[in-house]
Amino acid sequence: MWLDIRRSPGTRQTCYPRAVSVLSPILAQTPVARIEDVVARMSSIDQALEPIDGVSCFNKLYLEVTKNVLAGVGQATFADPRFLTALDVDFANLYFAALRAYDAGSSETPRAWQPLFADRADRTIAPIQFALAGMNAHINRDLPVALVETFATLGLSPSDDSPQHADFETVNGLLATTEKQVKELYLDKLTRQIDVEFHGVDDVVAIWSVAAAREAAWTNGQVLWHLRGIGPVSRAYVSTLDRTVGFASRGLLVSTGVIR
Repeated sequence: MWLDIRRSPGTRQTCYPRAVSVLSPILAQTPVARIEDVVARMSSIDQALEPIDGVSCFNKLYLEVTKNVLAGVGQATFADPRFLTALDVDFANLYFAALRAYDAGSSETPRAWQPLFADRADRTIAPIQFALAGMNAHINRDLPVALVETFATLGLSPSDDSPQHADFETVNGLLATTEKQVKELYLDKLTRQIDVEFHGVDDVVAIWSVAAAREAAWTNGQVLWHLRGIGPVSRAYVSTLDRTVGFASRGLLVSTGVIR
């Protein structure tokens, strides 16, 4: 089985099951139950992939964010560390599941993730674009689902005036710090020298906001929470969200026309 993702007329990305087979032994150890295991699996993925791989570009950013969350939990930065730790694990497992499905050539690979996985070897796409496309898929599609799962498991509910929501917003600060660090990594001296040739990349980066995406994810999570007892409607909502997010990822992965 294979997935044929078409980006535009005349452009065809064919994704074979063995495209990310180097990750199979790592993904076989997922899902995980602890945030420390999340870091360990992401570290293994980081070591297994070439730095220019689109999945690596996203995974590197995600790994640094997770490390910062883990450090914050250890320093009692959050009001409800149990909630944030559980959410982090449930959230990461959705990323692992998407990558595992793609690795197996499954048609169950979420549409939100398919553009990144399909174009991960395209060297005319800048690394920061891959990172943002991954964050787009993971935050806009996966985070609402993870929120519902975590709240249900802990016997809580998503409320705007809750300690859990306050912790959720605190993570935005960690993301801002990590984004800056990773941007400096991606926009190294060589990249800055040729940045002028990557027409449109700055515009692509500017139209996507982590804070806005997380705010929307919280709202979508609340909607899904209220729909959880209506199976068909809930599934249709996630399916629509999946398609919409996938469409946005294609826009984030527009080719620069320059081989990096």
